[in-house]
Amino acid sequence: MFFAAPDEITADVFARVPSEFEPKSSSAWADVQHPGKRFRAFLEGPSFDRDGNLYCVDICHGRILRCDPKGEFTVAADYDGEPNGLKIHKDGRIFIADHAHGIMVMDPVSGKVEKFITRPGLEQFHGVNDLCFASNGDLYFTDQGQSGLHAPYGRLFCYRTNGELDCLISNIPSPNGLVFNETEQQLYLAVTRMNAVWRVRFLPGGRTVVKTGTFIQLSGGLAGPDGLALGEGGELIIGHMGLGTVWVMSRLGEPMLRIKSPEGILTANCAFGGPEGRHLYITEAETSTILRAELPFAGKKMFSHMD
Repeated sequence: MFFAAPDEITADVFARVPSEFEPKSSSAWADVQHPGKRFRAFLEGPSFDRDGNLYCVDICHGRILRCDPKGEFTVAADYDGEPNGLKIHKDGRIFIADHAHGIMVMDPVSGKVEKFITRPGLEQFHGVNDLCFASNGDLYFTDQGQSGLHAPYGRLFCYRTNGELDCLISNIPSPNGLVFNETEQQLYLAVTRMNAVWRVRFLPGGRTVVKTGTFIQLSGGLAGPDGLALGEGGELIIGHMGLGTVWVMSRLGEPMLRIKSPEGILTANCAFGGPEGRHLYITEAETSTILRAELPFAGKKMFSHMD
């Protein structure tokens, strides 16, 4: 980016996973992704239900955690998997991008987790990462695996409400978080190991991808853009993993604000919440905390809260 530095604010710690939640052993995922480090809970995928509870995944230990409006954590589900992203359907079901198994569905009442999409055709996923719903209920998700600039085989999928599964792009160097713009004519896609956010465009009807290009080229950090969120005016929120920063960009890609973490640099994902929807809740994986910052605008209404 070659713009003037934006204003900065520092987020507050809203909630911290308690010490008794720390498992006695590490995980295969952490041993590969972050060798030599132990995580109480590697938090990602924050999503609010209609009662104000914030659900997050813990990819290290195969758990779905629920944080209530007072900041108290409970384990909503514990299963043999590697949950990496989470979004809530408007019917209340919780959809999970599981790095090991594919797309899963969780019942928020019983905590039961079941497989939903595990094999595209007759092959395996590389390792799904994140997901989002369009307003018509179509589910878009990324298949990242260990792809990168050295091996750009990451994919973007769409699972349509009629049951069709389409691979929209198949040569992405590390696709991660994704969110539609305010008109849903474009999809913003975090490409972590390129340190960039792409703008994916569609022909009318949403099936044919055209003119995809770089929307924002970031720099610095030890990883790259991870989770994305959208403001009600089209502002793009970018969790910059490995920099301890969340960027707030205008709908034209200009820096508006830098939100800094008070501790830890693994600022992964974010979600709007609070009574007026103007508080941004940020998962900081290194310290197993939920950060919070107030913004001058609310977030775009999520599919989970649509009538």
